Amino acid sequence: MRESAAFLDSPPTRAALAESPRRPWTREEYHRAARMGLFGPDERLELIGGEVMRKMSPQDAPHAAAIRRCEQALRRAVPRAHDVRVQLPLAVGEYSEPEPDVAVVLGSHDEHEHEHPQSAVLVIEIAESSLRNDRTTKGGLYAMGGIADYWIVNLVDRVVEVHRDPVRMAGQPFGHHHRSVTRHPEAATITPLAAPDAAVRVAELLPRAVPIT
Repeated sequence: MRESAAFLDSPPTRAALAESPRRPWTREEYHRAARMGLFGPDERLELIGGEVMRKMSPQDAPHAAAIRRCEQALRRAVPRAHDVRVQLPLAVGEYSEPEPDVAVVLGSHDEHEHEHPQSAVLVIEIAESSLRNDRTTKGGLYAMGGIADYWIVNLVDRVVEVHRDPVRMAGQPFGHHHRSVTRHPEAATITPLAAPDAAVRVAELLPRAVPIT
């Protein structure tokens, strides 16, 4: 995925619209274009800051394994009143519709049959080549959306980065970021904010290390 979007605040200011040669897409326009067949049926896309972005592709085996491991661990950890969603859209404002690798939302899947959820109690992105983008652009977007618990499963360093306490922050994408960022190694455990009685082992979220031969 590209490192930046054309419009990094939401909604774009009048000045930004006047100065930029690009016009941002709204979520409504994005869906209308999809219904009209303007996007290919196999394209993996997200709407980020008013810009239609291609998702990282292809997805390698460790990335896919980490998604499955996160999904399974969170289904065990979070209360029944929550839904664990895998690579499904979140309606983050008028100009963004990311599809995080894993998101935990309040309520059952039945409640989102006609509208995508507008927030989540926990979002997870699996990161390798996308690590910088997940820390900056995605981090700013999720902070702007009020996501209080954002985890990056960092496959490069085999740690989980936990981003919490979203605040306005000058100079950051979308004008927001998380004030607290902590790194947790494989031997550590993390307690999701939505499940204060649970302890998720970092090792449960990471694909198994390739044995040295």
